[in-house]
Amino acid sequence: MEFQQLRVFREVARELSFTQAARNLHCAQSTVTGQIKSLEASLGTALFHRRGRCPIELTAAGALLQSRAEQILQAVETTGREIRGAAGARGAAASRPVVASRPVVAGRAAVGSRTVAAHHRRPLPAAHSGLPARV
Repeated sequence: MEFQQLRVFREVARELSFTQAARNLHCAQSTVTGQIKSLEASLGTALFHRRGRCPIELTAAGALLQSRAEQILQAVETTGREIRGAAGARGAAASRPVVASRPVVAGRAAVGSRTVAAHHRRPLPAAHSGLPARV
């Protein structure tokens, strides 16, 4: 079970329509159907009663998952906001990831086998061609 599957399930359960859920999620109906089928396969049970062109209905398992999915997704969203808020409180520098073990010269990047100054978009002087920095 993945978060994206739960998000798709939540939307289908709210709308009781794969088509409307796909519109709301800005994706193809086949994507929504595939996510739901994958979720049902991983859980080993149907989550919706499908009756051709008639509106779909939640099964008992679907109703249980609907309430749990709301709780899970709300907790994930709240946690993300709290973490971003805590990172922002420490300052932008504290939340930047460290990506190099050696100092990197700002504005310079290795492109292919040639090192270029990003602000000039031309090769660096030969004296700087051995810089280990990569972007």
